[in-house]
Amino acid sequence: MTVLPVRTVPDPVLRTPAAAVPDGQDVRGLVADMTETMHAVGGVGLAAPQVGVGLRVFVFDVAGAAGHVLNPVLETSGAPLREPGEGCLSVPGLRYHPARASEAVVRGTDVEGRPVEYRGTGLLARCLQHETDHLDGVLYVDRLDGEERREARRRLRAQTPEPEARRIAARRDGLVDSAFTRRRPGASDRPGGPR
Repeated sequence: MTVLPVRTVPDPVLRTPAAAVPDGQDVRGLVADMTETMHAVGGVGLAAPQVGVGLRVFVFDVAGAAGHVLNPVLETSGAPLREPGEGCLSVPGLRYHPARASEAVVRGTDVEGRPVEYRGTGLLARCLQHETDHLDGVLYVDRLDGEERREARRRLRAQTPEPEARRIAARRDGLVDSAFTRRRPGASDRPGGPR
């Protein structure tokens, strides 16, 4: 398994709707790498476009539920909630309060082609909606309105590295070397050193 580099704004892959995973395509390695990457960088969900792969796949591990979904179909219900502090690995350093449905259901398949269904409320519902949005080329900041939306746009244009963004980048740099493979503990950074 490999820790993959996470794409950040303004990378165009984040704004491009992902293609359906064709029947029979083996994405087990991708799902394993995405899961390892999500855990390594402290995320609770990760969609394939966030690692530069334009396929409808996401992984998650939040609120006691973990899994992956290929070609998800999302259904939402319940009153919209604005829970505090939604963020995104691809938009590091920003946290806002987009309106999200209080309940969500995602149906799709797993890597073996078996049907899967995940239902959630609260944080899990938010995660399922957030990751499905990524597959449609939508970022959570697109769901903002009013002053929050204006502030997010200003901060994205300024591209000022926030302390959280620097922390995430430093953590990522410690896990991924220049060949985008996971560093082994004790590996040297000197040219010609052990890898």
